[in-house]
Amino acid sequence: MAIILNLETATTNCSVSVAKDGNLLALKEHDTPNYSHSEQLHVFVQDVLKDAGLALSDLEAVAVSKGPGSYTGLRIGVSAAKGLCFSLDVPLIALSTLASMAHQAQGEDIDFIVPVLDARRMEVYSAVFDAHKSQIRETRAEIIDGKSFAEYVESGTMLLLGSGAQKCREILQHPNFRFDTSVVPSAKQMVTLSHRKFEVGDFEDFAYFEPYYLKDFLIQRKK
Repeated sequence: MAIILNLETATTNCSVSVAKDGNLLALKEHDTPNYSHSEQLHVFVQDVLKDAGLALSDLEAVAVSKGPGSYTGLRIGVSAAKGLCFSLDVPLIALSTLASMAHQAQGEDIDFIVPVLDARRMEVYSAVFDAHKSQIRETRAEIIDGKSFAEYVESGTMLLLGSGAQKCREILQHPNFRFDTSVVPSAKQMVTLSHRKFEVGDFEDFAYFEPYYLKDFLIQRKK
């Protein structure tokens, strides 16, 4: 039996789920541009445990979305996960934010899935997955132009999903591109992925684990 708490804070969606043996028991999430993670995350943890009839002591692992994504959001989620793992003496599981997004893809005629998270200006965080949701290209921070994903789009249909899909839609004109701007990372999609890692013992050293920022955090100063 594996009871796992899943935390997703990489973007504007503050999302928490708890699952048993890969089956979702409870989910609580709120997507707001105001980034309310610091106020809501621990409340959501209490709520999902209560809804599932569980206590913190019942948890056998904590999974966290490791990024890429919002610097502050990732810090909040990872700090909470590490604190829970340390106090409960349970393992930490880290999941790619883009991989969990890829598992939200819908459609039978899709050959490639590209989760894209909005970054600054025309930049996105992206990775490429095949139709079976296996990652086939590494995660990158890249500037979108007319040649983006050209090596894949000639071979089949590509679904771009996530907060960066809108800026991609404005640039990428090939008829094989599809776009879904409604997808946000969610702890719901973490359930299956965290259970797989638990079964094979793929855990992090939570004393040293850090979020996957992908690039350095830049402080914006007013002129």
